[in-house]
This record gives sequence, C-alpha cells and structure tokens, in this order.
Amino acid sequence: MSSAAISQSDFDRCLETGRPPNIQHLFPHSRALLVSGKYIDRAMTRKGQAVAMAANARNSFVLRGALLGAQKANAGLIIEIARSEGGAKGYCAVNLWNMALMVDAACNELGITVPVAVHGDHYGIKKESDIEPARTEIPTLFESGITSIAIDASHMPDDQNLLTSLDLIPLVPQWASLETEVGEIKGKTGISTVEEALFLIRGLNAHSVFPNWIALNNGSTHGLEESGLGIQVDLTREIHQALAPYKVNGAQHGTSGNSSDRLKEIATRTRTTKANVATALQMVSWGVEVNDYGNAILNENGEFSKIKGRGVSSEIWEEMTAYARERGWNRNNYKWLNLPFEARLLGQPREIRQRMVKAVEDFVYEMLVNVFNAADSAPLVYEDILKSGSYDPGTSATRVEDPAEWTREKIIERAGSIASDKGEEGDFED
Repeated sequence: MSSAAISQSDFDRCLETGRPPNIQHLFPHSRALLVSGKYIDRAMTRKGQAVAMAANARNSFVLRGALLGAQKANAGLIIEIARSEGGAKGYCAVNLWNMALMVDAACNELGITVPVAVHGDHYGIKKESDIEPARTEIPTLFESGITSIAIDASHMPDDQNLLTSLDLIPLVPQWASLETEVGEIKGKTGISTVEEALFLIRGLNAHSVFPNWIALNNGSTHGLEESGLGIQVDLTREIHQALAPYKVNGAQHGTSGNSSDRLKEIATRTRTTKANVATALQMVSWGVEVNDYGNAILNENGEFSKIKGRGVSSEIWEEMTAYARERGWNRNNYKWLNLPFEARLLGQPREIRQRMVKAVEDFVYEMLVNVFNAADSAPLVYEDILKSGSYDPGTSATRVEDPAEWTREKIIERAGSIASDKGEEGDFED
C-alpha cells in the first residue's frame, strides 16, 4: 500500500477512527490525519531500522516544509515543540497551544495525507515547585491538540525523576504516546548509564506505565555541536538492549551536530524510532549554509555563512544579526530570534517565503529517505489504524515488575545505591 494507492474510503475510515478525541473535537471537519505518536512509533518498529523525524517547528516555515518533505517521502512524521521553545516562557511563535491548530491548517491547505503526531517535547520539571503548576498546564496541552508528550524530570535526582513521572503521567491520556528521559541532554558530561535507565523504566513498568520512548544523555547536545564527539552509538545500543524486555524504544535528541553516517548507525544499530531535528531546520529555513546533516558552517570570522538567494532576504538577515549582536547573543542563542522576527519573515514576498519552505522540504525529504530509512512508513500507519479500528493501538508492553518492590520508600532506597554522575551544572535546554 502507498499513500497514492490507499482508497478514498479507507483514508476516510482512517480519519474517522484514527484521530484521537481531542483532535476530532477541535477539528471536526478536517482532512488531516493527526494521530497518536504510538502509531508513528509502531510503524518505525514494524519497518525495522527506521526512525521518525520529530521536527521542531520553531517557525511556520519549518512546519510547512517538514510536512511537505514527509508527504514526498510518504513517511509518518512528528511535529514537535519543546517547553523551552514554545512554553509559557518560550522563544518561538509556534507554541504548545497553537501547534496543533497550525499543523491541522497546514495539512488541509497543502493536501498532506501522511499521518502526523503533534508532540510536546521536554515538558521539563526541574524542581519540586514545578510539579503543582504542571498539574494544571498538562491537561491544557491535550485540550489544545497535543497527541504526544515527553514528561522530562531528568534534571532531578533519579528517585525524584521516577516519582515525579509517576505523579504527572496520570494526567496524560492513555491513547497518547509518551516519552520519558534519564540524563539531562548536556553532551559529554553526565552520560546516562544502563543502571539509571533500567531504574526509571522498571519503576514505571511496576506501576503499569509503558513509555514509547526513552531519551538518554548519550553524548548528544542541543544546538550546535563543534567538538565532533557526538552521539555514543555503542552506549546507546547497550542501554537499548538492556531495556528490550520492557518494549521501550529510543528517542534521539541533538541530531544537528552529528554526521549522516552516525545518524544512520543510530538507525541501524539501536532501537531508536524517534529523532529530534531542531537547530538544523531553523538554519535551513533562514538560508544559513549547513553541511549534509544540518550543522551550520561558519565563515573565517566564526560567523554564520548566509547563502545569497537562499532563505530570508539579505535585508532581514542583516536585521536579525544586528539584533543578536546588540544583545550580545552568541551563535547558540540565535534561536531567540524566532519570536521577534516571525511576523517580519511572514511579511516577506511570496517567492522568499516559498524558497524558505522549499529548502526545509528538500532537507527533510533527504533525511527521511537516505538517513532515517523512514520512507514509505505512512502506509504502515494506515494499515495499523484500519486493523485496530481505533485511535489507540494500545501497547505491546506488559507489567513484569512487582509493584510491592517499587513503593515510594523502596524507590528512594533503591536510588541511593545508583552510581550516578549528572555532569556539570548549567542551562542545557534547547
């Protein structure tokens, strides 16, 4: 089956049964197949050695380009925004509350028929005082159309990571896909271990919580990666193998600083089925020169190299760089330009807006087809929806841990024996 071959009646059935309740309520007349990320995860697992792109839609051009690239590749896609990017204090015009609306509108306008999950990434809980506000905010995300979420308490000690996750995950609908995290994403320090990952997943399993994905600090970094160290594939493989009995796959963060060969290795040698791509897509949309896997290329002065005739207009690029320079922002902080310049970018001539979208489309297509092996994964989702006849395909995981061994007291006791290095302090949010 291909997206071109699926019958109109079957696609209509997918729309009728495959869209979660919040999506049906918000967009009753939509022709966009917005689904739980569970379906995307299952399709990648079924295809084998395939990874879904989770495109961080920091601007509307990335959002549209990623959708078009996935349609061309006939691939299931995840559109996401992290809490730091699109939360209450975010730096993007696309946010956790308008993202589903924007995705749905773009899908209908552009004729997108591939399945798309809408993921709230890195919903970070850094301290105990963050928990109570989250009880109010998390339900609002699903009311706004989110179909997948990452509850990320990895900034906290291991016992608090697990206990906080157990506290907040009941706020997530059972049909939604779930990501958890161990080890804050901070590069070569605070590297995750098998022991830490098993502690988190075993504790969740004991309470009948079965995440689709676990994110690790496996050497990846958010933003630009200059060291060349990047993702530790052997470590990732070791942890994923240890977690295999719990039927949880990997979510790879910080892909922008890793070569295509390394990303292909992640796809072929590990149980990774989701890979976040953020900084690369932002740079591509702006017309910054990047290498084949999206890391920005700097000129002899250590500045971004803007390609003439690509991305934003030269005039607006000069405004953007001047704005950043006046505020003393370094290269990694150029992401803060998204919010103040979104309206200016939308007000550019049509041909410039179109070339921004097309650059992202081409980059996403290339990654999906030739790096992540995700091409033609969309039909697997159609088949799965038609077979299940539901917006919730369920889970293949079952409880194997004894809840009596994972009480609050025993969780705290167990965590005390974990040899853990959380790495250096600092702000490592994307």
